Amino acid sequence: MRLRTALLATTLMAAAPVAANATIITGPYVDLGGGYNLVQNQHGHFSNDPANASMLTKSSSQYRHDAGFTGFGAVGWGFGNGLRLEAEGLYNYSEINHRAPTAATGVTSGHDQSYGGMLNVLYDIDLKQFGIDVPVTPFVGVGAGYLWQNVSPTTTRYSNGNVSRLGGTNGGFAYQGIVGAAYDIPNMPGLQLTAQYRMVGQAFSDGPFTMTSYTNGVGKSVGHAFFDNRFNHQFILGLRYAFNTAPPPPPPAPVVVPPAPTPARTYLVFFDWDRSDLTARAREIVAEAAQASTHVQTTRIEVNGYTDNSAAHPGPRGEKYNMGLSIRRAQSVKAELIRDGVPTGAIDIHGYGEQHPLVPTGPNTREPQNRRVEIILH
Repeated sequence: MRLRTALLATTLMAAAPVAANATIITGPYVDLGGGYNLVQNQHGHFSNDPANASMLTKSSSQYRHDAGFTGFGAVGWGFGNGLRLEAEGLYNYSEINHRAPTAATGVTSGHDQSYGGMLNVLYDIDLKQFGIDVPVTPFVGVGAGYLWQNVSPTTTRYSNGNVSRLGGTNGGFAYQGIVGAAYDIPNMPGLQLTAQYRMVGQAFSDGPFTMTSYTNGVGKSVGHAFFDNRFNHQFILGLRYAFNTAPPPPPPAPVVVPPAPTPARTYLVFFDWDRSDLTARAREIVAEAAQASTHVQTTRIEVNGYTDNSAAHPGPRGEKYNMGLSIRRAQSVKAELIRDGVPTGAIDIHGYGEQHPLVPTGPNTREPQNRRVEIILH
């Protein structure tokens, strides 16, 4: 029942109804989470020779894990294209409540914990490319690292009065698979609520655990125990904060050309962020400018491209990148004018990058009205 409830909660997070753009992380972020940890049964294989851990007997027992929890903290970097890289520290805890078979009937109790670090590679899926515009971002990922398992004295009390205890710390290579979704919290740019499922596997390599037997209160070492791989199924809720996330830009204002006795001599064509291709509305405006050039006295057509002062490639390259983007936008408009019948020689293009904004803004601000091309009929 716990497993079914956790799966349902994860599914509802990804399907929550919303109405804003999802965040694709660019730059640094931090991530914290915790939740339910379900550990699969582990098999223990035993050596009865305290001095030689390699002398395994044919005996083995299965240890059953019960309720547990997990927590993690991570720092990472998003590359702006959905890809993220992060370093994570994690802690897992679970109860041990059964061991079978045993030579005599008995009751086993105790707990174990695992801790260590992982390096994760994740990918955020931009739903807008599928025509879904919601503030939810599904993600998948894989990770690898090293975990230590510490078994606090796990005690088996037999019906014949004897007691055995298992304890120690062991470590080995660990790996995980991740699937989840992040929800953009309204009016809090950069802050996301996450829900995810993780499968964490661990292979032991450092050595065995120690077994001690107590008879009439006197203890002695009786050998060693080796565990097979440990598998954790985790259902986690968390909070993630991206430091460089700006508020989503307002929708582009519609271009309204007031009626006039003669066609206008200046036309504005707007572009989506970091794009130079023409929308359907932009093609309509270019067609209007081409048609107007045949109805008024026109000696040449000036096509000027601009960008806002944000950049798809932050840092020193941003201004240079925006200059190239403004030229590409002007070239797209020129090509459309030629398709609409305007002679190539009548068109002059220029790119001004971030210069001459239509709407003044602060630094690194996405402003739709500054992402434009001006078509001027001279």
